[in-house]
Amino acid sequence: MENTVNISRIKTYDLVLAAICAALITITSWISINVWEIPFTLQTFGILLVLFSIGGKRGTVSIAVYILLGLIGAPVFAGFKSGPASLVGPTGGFIIGFLVAALVYWLVDEKVFKKLKSSPSKHMIFCAIEGIIVELVLYVFGVAWFMIMYTRKSGPIGLGAVLMMCVVPFLLPDAVKLICACASSIRTSRAIK
Repeated sequence: MENTVNISRIKTYDLVLAAICAALITITSWISINVWEIPFTLQTFGILLVLFSIGGKRGTVSIAVYILLGLIGAPVFAGFKSGPASLVGPTGGFIIGFLVAALVYWLVDEKVFKKLKSSPSKHMIFCAIEGIIVELVLYVFGVAWFMIMYTRKSGPIGLGAVLMMCVVPFLLPDAVKLICACASSIRTSRAIK
């Protein structure tokens, strides 16, 4: 009986944590400045902080909850957008990329980095490496999706033009968000366990 109560408590804790983290991602997506077709948001900071703080498994669940909320009509995406149209629009690849990046993070963290994060300095280094991997996955999905959707809507566009619109302006801000997420996760991951 005690084991059942303990398992139930863990599941409840994980569900509450997923909801709180989905809310954090939502709030960070609302902090937005429009730059061309792609808004500049704190969303990737929220995604990275969630993954670094609660791990790949629970982080993936949180991101899936966030995306599902948006699909069913809750205004959780950047610019208070929601619905399937947000995913099939030119920036939808970045939203889908969040889930794929979380799955990649989960795999890489479990298989390679989890045991290496034994001290705060090592935690920062390996979080930064994992964060770069997450960002690369997001860029690949986002750029590929943008090219496909832009071509369907407005005609062909070159990779260089898309990189100048979707990647180059965001490199420095994304690096800052990555560093902030790594630093913040040192304390939050200890508190959440």
